[in-house]
Amino acid sequence: MKKNIHPDYHEIEVEMTDGSKFKTRSTWGKASDTLKLEIDPKTHPAWTGGKANINDSEGQVARFEKRFKNIKIGK
Repeated sequence: MKKNIHPDYHEIEVEMTDGSKFKTRSTWGKASDTLKLEIDPKTHPAWTGGKANINDSEGQVARFEKRFKNIKIGK
C-alpha cells in the first residue's frame, strides 16, 4: 500500500441541533474538532414526518377541459 495518500482518520465530536453531543471517527476537520449540525435526524422533516409542500394543481386533462369547455365545433 502506498504511504501518505490516505486522509487522516481521527476522533471528532458532533453536536446535534438540540445540543446533545457524541463522538465519532471522521476525516472531517482536525482531531478533537466539533462539527455543529444545522439539520439532523431529530429535526429534518424526512425523518420526523413533518409536512411536505405538495402542489395540488389540476391535471393536464382537467385544465384542457376547463380552458376549452365553451368552444363549439360544428359544421
